[in-house]
Order: sequence, then structure tokens, then C-alpha cells
Amino acid sequence: MRTNIVLDDKLVRQAMKLANVKTKREAVEAALRRFVQIGQQKKLLELFGTGGLRRNYEYKSAR
Repeated sequence: MRTNIVLDDKLVRQAMKLANVKTKREAVEAALRRFVQIGQQKKLLELFGTGGLRRNYEYKSAR
């Protein structure tokens, strides 16, 4: 998708250094990928404790 946006030059340079990329496009894409990854990880963390074993589950009786 093509788009024109105005970005803070200093911020973009810092992002390019951190991501070890050579172009602004690569820096923006790396940032977007990381943003999505973090969002997906948060969704997984929200599931923690919502499933699995019942508290009163007796594994010995299942044998």
C-alpha cells in the first residue's frame, strides 16, 4: 500500500539504527511488524489462566 506521511526525521534515524536497516521504508515496516507482534503476544497473555486443568483435577484417577 502506498501512502505519504510526515515523520520525525530524528525518530526515523533512531529507528533505522535500532532496526539495522538502510531505508525509511524498511524502518517503518520493521516498526509495524513489531507493533503487530506485540499486540498478538498481549492477546496470548490475556488467555493465560483461562484454560488448562481444573483446580480439582485428579490425574491419578485418569490412569
